[in-house]
Amino acid sequence: MPKNKSVRVDNLTRTQRSACMASIGGADTRPEMVVRRLAHSLGYRYRLHHRELPGTPDLVLPRYRSVIFVHGCFWHMHRCKRGKSTPRTNAEFWRTKREKTRIRDRRNIGALRRAGWRVLVVWECQTRDHVNLAERLSTFIKGGEGSSGKGRKGEGRKEGRKGVRKIFLTSPAVRVASGHGTATTHHGAGSCVSRP
Repeated sequence: MPKNKSVRVDNLTRTQRSACMASIGGADTRPEMVVRRLAHSLGYRYRLHHRELPGTPDLVLPRYRSVIFVHGCFWHMHRCKRGKSTPRTNAEFWRTKREKTRIRDRRNIGALRRAGWRVLVVWECQTRDHVNLAERLSTFIKGGEGSSGKGRKGEGRKEGRKGVRKIFLTSPAVRVASGHGTATTHHGAGSCVSRP
């Protein structure tokens, strides 16, 4: 074994880890709530978890023919460090499960696009920068990023940074330091999934 490589051992028993993983829900997660609050503060209204659409998107904006998925980095195998980590216990099971999730995501996104929906995937790690996320959401919904069509007639395609900051001053999830443009987020307690 190389000198720099450390071995992480799961500090939970197999039963405890199983219970922990089973308790993680798929709806109303912290990253999803961040995206929902931002979209609402930007003035957009949406439906939640529309079961009639492929993949049950987290947010559906029928008026804009757009859907937004909020994916957890670990579960959907994002390319960030959290998405690349793998559990040491029962590793083959988790690798297979996560790979199937990734394949299902691609299939659902393809089906939505073929049906004429515009699709945006927001990763858990991207929900930490609220200012950039708000700009990304606004651009996407108005017809920019990831779009196959145009926004509504008469609307600008990009929200200015100052406009986003004004929205954030009223948002309970974020406080923007005046003059500096830095956002401070307030998070609650962490989940039971161990973090490095």
